[in-house]
Amino acid sequence: MVTKDEVIGVLKKCYDPEIPINIYDLGLVYNIDLGETDGKVAVRMTLTAPGCPAAGYLNQDVKRKIESLPGVKEAVVNIVWDPPWTPEMMSETAKKQFGWGI
Repeated sequence: MVTKDEVIGVLKKCYDPEIPINIYDLGLVYNIDLGETDGKVAVRMTLTAPGCPAAGYLNQDVKRKIESLPGVKEAVVNIVWDPPWTPEMMSETAKKQFGWGI
């Protein structure tokens, strides 16, 4: 069975094309739900803005990368807008990459 850390590892390889920071450190991923026995992984995430032009691309990229993990039969990506994303949701690593908090 796939682990949450393995899923996080592939999410850290997914990037918004306009921002050179992975979606996990950007704080776009709200929840990762691992199916107990069915090989299904569900991700609840948001985007930086409702009109984000990368929405379709990111959804498919996340799905494809999670489904490439051994033991994953299906990945479901749910885009949500509540709570809305804010820069405060970024990891300390991401904030440092932006030059914030130095």
